[in-house]
Amino acid sequence: MANSPLEQFNIKTIYEINIAGYDVSFTNSSLVMTLTVIAISIFLLGGIRKQSMVPGRWQSMVEMAYEFIANMVRENVGKEGKQYFPFIFTLFLFILGCNLAGMIPGSFTSTSHIIVTFALAGVVFVGVTLIGFAKHGLGFLKLFAPSGVPAPLYVLIVPIEVMSYFTRPISLSVRLFANMLAGHIMMKVFAGFVISLGALGVGGVIGAIGPFAFNIFLTGLEILVAFLQAYVFAILSCIYLHDAMHPAH
Repeated sequence: MANSPLEQFNIKTIYEINIAGYDVSFTNSSLVMTLTVIAISIFLLGGIRKQSMVPGRWQSMVEMAYEFIANMVRENVGKEGKQYFPFIFTLFLFILGCNLAGMIPGSFTSTSHIIVTFALAGVVFVGVTLIGFAKHGLGFLKLFAPSGVPAPLYVLIVPIEVMSYFTRPISLSVRLFANMLAGHIMMKVFAGFVISLGALGVGGVIGAIGPFAFNIFLTGLEILVAFLQAYVFAILSCIYLHDAMHPAH
């Protein structure tokens, strides 16, 4: 089991906590998420500490992150979506931080567990649904009945729209979880090839060059995927928010 590519995803208890019969222990996943929140806070607070007219590198990175998400919200939700910017900004940075934290040797990839990604998707789904009903009341149900469709077709379209709506948290969570899981498994497999071939002597070391070079490529690709998956999660959240704000097609 020590050489299994799946070993890196094992949840390990750091401090056991039991409340009313429920296991809420502090684990390696909890630790990484906590450290991620601390790192993000330091990044943001450190970048805006001086607020110079001519920003330095640190301030520039914070401002770029801010503008990137602000434009995303503005373009996909509209001006009225500005009030939800803090949530989308926090969501993006948290997912990105957890994804990148998993790239540190000896660390843990919290977003490689479906329970974490489903919890995040669940917050988005429930929040968007509540916003939709709060703003439009029963008018939010227009989302499931597109305008301009012949009446007989509603019998077919409404169930499809409802099913599509309720699969949103599943697709949102599985996409992030599956990409992070698959990428880290591939990296571990090729790292195993390098170690196994290297133990065979000179010929094995030469043969290990190929898997080693490919693993470097995979590492760069996984860093790109870490950014891409955080972006996809955030932009889909914006699109769902737009549907809640404007349910009538």
